[in-house]
Amino acid sequence: MSYSPFLESVRVELRTKHYSLKTEKSYLYWIKGYILFNDKKHPDEMGNREIERFLNHLAVNRAVSAATQNQALCAIIFLYRFVIKRDIKGLNYSFSKRDVALPTVLSADEAQKVIANLHGIHKLIASLLYGSGLRINEALKLRVKDLDFANKSIFVFRDKGRKDRYTLLPKSCLQALEEQMTIVKSLHQKDLNAGFGLTSLPPALIRKYGHAVKDFSWQYLYQFN
Repeated sequence: MSYSPFLESVRVELRTKHYSLKTEKSYLYWIKGYILFNDKKHPDEMGNREIERFLNHLAVNRAVSAATQNQALCAIIFLYRFVIKRDIKGLNYSFSKRDVALPTVLSADEAQKVIANLHGIHKLIASLLYGSGLRINEALKLRVKDLDFANKSIFVFRDKGRKDRYTLLPKSCLQALEEQMTIVKSLHQKDLNAGFGLTSLPPALIRKYGHAVKDFSWQYLYQFN
């Protein structure tokens, strides 16, 4: 399917309501799949019958998980409620129950053995995950300004649930973090000298803090080749 003004209107609605980029991509994927499955009919011309056929197709023919079924249903409900401006009622389909499984958790000894066999940035990231309780996305999005060495804390900016929080900065990571910041600062200065060195920021922050795009404190903590 080529560029679609309709799907673009869905994207605008998602961003207006401040859904995460990850959710935006997922919802657009399922909405596009729903339209293609029903021979590219406009959603306004479809209803419960087409929705149920699509969801049953996912469950029976594609054998998707309960969580994936629920995500597709959420995307379609969003589509009708906020874009088509019509609530779906009487749908012969409900949210699937997710299987309850105990998570696999490494022991402290196992985790430390894994970390001991890593090197460089990957070892630092794994150490932060273990010592600070960060989620992987949170660890990868850390900026220089998020580290508070004086108070031994890390600021986590609006990840899951769009909530800010502070977490512990492990003493075992202090030296590695300082070394990493020295590397990033050197690379940043080289980029600035070459006429680059801009970081990525949301448009609203750029308007409010225009200088921040070149400020070292807003640079990401890691540089991957």
